[in-house]
Amino acid sequence: MGTLTASMLMMRWELFSAVMMFFASTFHVKCRQRRHPVLAVLFSGIGIGMSCWFVTGLLGISLSSDQLYALWNTLKGSFLDTLSRAPTDWPLP
Repeated sequence: MGTLTASMLMMRWELFSAVMMFFASTFHVKCRQRRHPVLAVLFSGIGIGMSCWFVTGLLGISLSSDQLYALWNTLKGSFLDTLSRAPTDWPLP
């Protein structure tokens, strides 16, 4: 019994995210069948977010606010650098 309890405590966030992915997938299908495209996209986003959280939890990656801030600054810098190198006169279609 102790082993089962310990494993549930160790995997609680991974299990929670797996259950949330299942519900998001189920609700996505139901919304697509009932022709609610906005809700289907919302549940797709929830499913993708939960799958990313699941994978980071399994890999042991912890995302603190400092790491997210550093990631955001890196992405922003790369985007601005790419924009600065883009030609000013884009070809017109």
